Amino acid sequence: MAPPYTKLPHQRHQFRTFIDARIKWVRDPYLDFAVHREKDLQQAVFLKNHILSTPSKSLPLSTASLLKAHLHLPTSTYKFSLKYPSIFTQFHPRPNLPPQLKLTQQALALHKEESAIHSSPIHRKEAVRRLSKLLMLTRACKLPIYIVDRLIWDMGLPHNYVLTLLADFPEYFQVCEIKDELSGEQVLALELVSWRDELAVSELERRVLNCGNSGSKRGRPIAFPMCLPKGFELEKKVWNWFEEWQELPYISPYENAFHLSPNSAQAEKWAVAVLHELFWLLVSKKMERDLAFCVGEYLGFGARFKKALSHYPGIFYVSNKIRTQTVVLREAYRKDFLVEKHPLMGMRYRYIHLMNKVPKWRKQAVVMATGVEQKAALSGECQWVDRKGGKVNCVIQSYRSTGCGPVDIFGWLAAAAAELIIGMVPGFRRAGS
Repeated sequence: MAPPYTKLPHQRHQFRTFIDARIKWVRDPYLDFAVHREKDLQQAVFLKNHILSTPSKSLPLSTASLLKAHLHLPTSTYKFSLKYPSIFTQFHPRPNLPPQLKLTQQALALHKEESAIHSSPIHRKEAVRRLSKLLMLTRACKLPIYIVDRLIWDMGLPHNYVLTLLADFPEYFQVCEIKDELSGEQVLALELVSWRDELAVSELERRVLNCGNSGSKRGRPIAFPMCLPKGFELEKKVWNWFEEWQELPYISPYENAFHLSPNSAQAEKWAVAVLHELFWLLVSKKMERDLAFCVGEYLGFGARFKKALSHYPGIFYVSNKIRTQTVVLREAYRKDFLVEKHPLMGMRYRYIHLMNKVPKWRKQAVVMATGVEQKAALSGECQWVDRKGGKVNCVIQSYRSTGCGPVDIFGWLAAAAAELIIGMVPGFRRAGS
């Protein structure tokens, strides 16, 4: 089972390659903000799912600390949970027992609404449709499961999608064993049971069909939307090349055009079509650049995805925010807002709002602090600062981070003693005093 082989009605411009010109990268503050807004969001949601996957709906801090590498946390699990006290809270189940991590009532309420979206029949069918189209982009309609696992967040799949989604649609998916092209080892893969012609229509082709335009016929030119930011200028010869490139025949990403010369402009337009369709399958219309390249390797494009990102900045934008490089599909955004917002994106924005919510006790603790002092206290890194704005670790931090959870009397006494000791040390003051 493979995509249909494509024969173009003509072969003009078959060997015309991209002109030798440098395209300057221009920062887009709106798209940068759209990326930066979701800082730590994925890690927080994944940690939430780990906590709720346990029978007790809580996790010992000693166990949670082992998740740092697995969840790609920017700091230790302990500090990460302190940073977002509106999501996570620490508590002692009984005196003399080690502290544990659980979710706040607000976070539990959001999770319940998120689960309702994943369980709705409309969303389940839509997730199956997008996952099927992803597999149809591959040459053999197969993809290693560990690659699908890395796409859970971007595809908007439930964290336990194998049991809650795939198992209910055996007519669509099956698990098989393939040879990993990168490692050479045998790995489990997700396979589409049969090719589905009704799904082999790209987003650009759908738009043309909805407009009743005859350009939807195979081999006719379909232009990609170009959204250049203010201050972005192209040399005249580059712009002329783009206009001619847009007039090349559009090859559907669900067709097989690997017979084309990989260095030709026609093959490059097909690679852009595949990458464009891939981003339309994502709920946020963006993903990490390294992950896009990894998927490109399994789709058979290799370095061609890298060329597409560098040659067509009007279609794709690469942001350098939040400790990585993120590729954003420009046309999917108006400033920093999604044009078509998926229901899961609405839930994610609500998680962001809760993460940025500062508890009242923390606000009161820094009401009189300024500069570095405010930043340190509000971030949850410390509750006490010296007069020069430096950070001082204090046992009060672990005491107050428990939020609404029960605190044993020994912890309370330790906190009270620490307050007295720090109050007696010259050169230190409590933030807000």
